[in-house]
Parts: sequence; C-alpha cells; structure tokens
Amino acid sequence: MDNRKNRYRQVHREAFLAIALAVGYFIWWYVSAYGFSAPPQDTSMPELYFGMPLWFLLSCVIGPIVFTVLCAVMVKVFYRDIPLDVNPDESNE
Repeated sequence: MDNRKNRYRQVHREAFLAIALAVGYFIWWYVSAYGFSAPPQDTSMPELYFGMPLWFLLSCVIGPIVFTVLCAVMVKVFYRDIPLDVNPDESNE
C-alpha cells in the first residue's frame, strides 16, 4: 500500500508541476505581449531589437526558449521513472 501511495504522490506532484509551468508560460506570454506593447493610440514605429519589437521578442522568441529549458530542467530534477503496471499482490484502494 505504501508503494502505491508513493506512486500517486509522485504522479500528483509531477502533474502539479506541469500545470504550474504551463500557467507560468501563459502569464509570461500575456505580460510580455500586452505589457510591453505600445498603446493603441500610438502610431509611431516601435523601437526594434534584432529587427523585432520588444513585446514580440520577449513573448514569441525568448519565452519559448526559456520555458523549454525550464521544462527540461523540471523533467531532469523532479520527474522519476516509476512502473505503471499494477502488481496483483497489491490491494485496490
């Protein structure tokens, strides 16, 4: 029973971390896309970095790179390889 409880605890932790990373990415994208963009009434050309506006660079170029690296780190550090098969000697609870 303790083994099954540990497996469920690990699975729930991994699911929570994956959802937290997805929510974090959405917040990053929303803040960088809408927070760094020019106001709608501003018709001047925005300042460009590497040929792109800052909001686009942060939300569509740097954000995916950062969160891909964070995903790889999360998998290496927090995820564990656990068996998914159920042993017949374990009781169903």
